[in-house]
Amino acid sequence: MSTNLEKIMHPSWAEVMTPIAPKISEMGKMLRDEGNNYLPAGGDIFRAFTYPFNQVKVLIVGQDPYPTPGNAMGLSFSVKPGVEIPKSLKNIFKELHDDLGCSAPSSGDLRPWAGQGVMLLNRVLTVTPNEAGSHRGRGWEEVTDCAISALVARDRPLVAILWGKQAQSLAPALENTPIIQSAHPSPLSASRGFFGSRPFSRTNSLLQQLGASPVNWQLP
Repeated sequence: MSTNLEKIMHPSWAEVMTPIAPKISEMGKMLRDEGNNYLPAGGDIFRAFTYPFNQVKVLIVGQDPYPTPGNAMGLSFSVKPGVEIPKSLKNIFKELHDDLGCSAPSSGDLRPWAGQGVMLLNRVLTVTPNEAGSHRGRGWEEVTDCAISALVARDRPLVAILWGKQAQSLAPALENTPIIQSAHPSPLSASRGFFGSRPFSRTNSLLQQLGASPVNWQLP
């Protein structure tokens, strides 16, 4: 993993994240020390940061990458085209249909959302294959905290979507940012408040109140 930030991030994000560059370098050393046995692939770790900083208008916080080899691709909840859609993402798509009437997408690739300013940010950016949560508390939280603080400090519209208790623990750091929160979309908790929460229409309503354009949530 390169620690030249402009090689792994959009230049606008590289500038913003410069203060945390030593920690990013430290995380790269941690991954090397563990034999480079991690997901997603090195070139995908910072995919959420490859879109312009000032374009971000929605922040969706995930926990850590999918631990199943072949699934994680650097955006929270997203998988590569052709990969079987994980259960949590199926539940997100069900709520998307119930909320906005969007038809079922052909894949779980959420890059069209990212291209519209939806930052799909995992709290922890890597994981050991087949070991969910294995890199939590190792230092990535400092990196993503820096990113979230920078977004909050801008004088630009931002809406945060926090699914589940781990994501909701970030609420104090979001200060006056409008927050939409509910249970996590995982099969274990989706029926306890995620279904029926209408996060997509509510986000668009808030964006318009903030003077920003709504997101086209329909996926190919």
